[in-house]
Amino acid sequence: MGDPGELQRVVVVGTSCAGKSTFSSKLAILLECPRIELDALYWGPDWRAKPAAEFRGLALEATSGGRWIADGNYGSIRDLLWPRATAVIWLDYSFPRVFWRALKRTITRCLSGQPLWHGNRESFRKAFLSRDSILLWVISTHRRRRRELAALRQNGAYPQLRWIEFRHPREAERWLGDVHTGGPAAGPVSGASARRQGRRGGCAGQAGP
Repeated sequence: MGDPGELQRVVVVGTSCAGKSTFSSKLAILLECPRIELDALYWGPDWRAKPAAEFRGLALEATSGGRWIADGNYGSIRDLLWPRATAVIWLDYSFPRVFWRALKRTITRCLSGQPLWHGNRESFRKAFLSRDSILLWVISTHRRRRRELAALRQNGAYPQLRWIEFRHPREAERWLGDVHTGGPAAGPVSGASARRQGRRGGCAGQAGP
């Protein structure tokens, strides 16, 4: 796996509905380290966002340990997490793939009434007839989020970070398999991109949710 220190504190990013939560859950189990779901810290009951100061305090407390995996973009707390992170994993999937995942997930949650953070639930009205629709959010932010993350990777503001980028879920699953077996996760993984910020690396493979 290369230098174990590079996966001590990991931020998992990507456009909404790319599968950040699922990926980070699997990685946290493999690495036996705490997973921090930033959505759970951000949202309060009735889909009300926490006040900015409270959210920042919760995020800082949750990441106070030496090892953690945090999933979510949230530019409002990037200054708290990224300077202390050792790696960023970017699920950089295409718009059709992400939108299809969003549609399937939303319909499943609406039909099942699955409780999310603080008892919040998705509804057909909110999903399809509201300006707060997650589907509308995916449509309106996918391209912008991609540009934002690409710029962060290139600008050198966090030179300590190992960047690991996956363009397809199969790449991500293959890499997780290498982590599990101790396979060649320290070298390029079938199309996955890995680099130090601002330069090529020898290792392989955001504001709002």
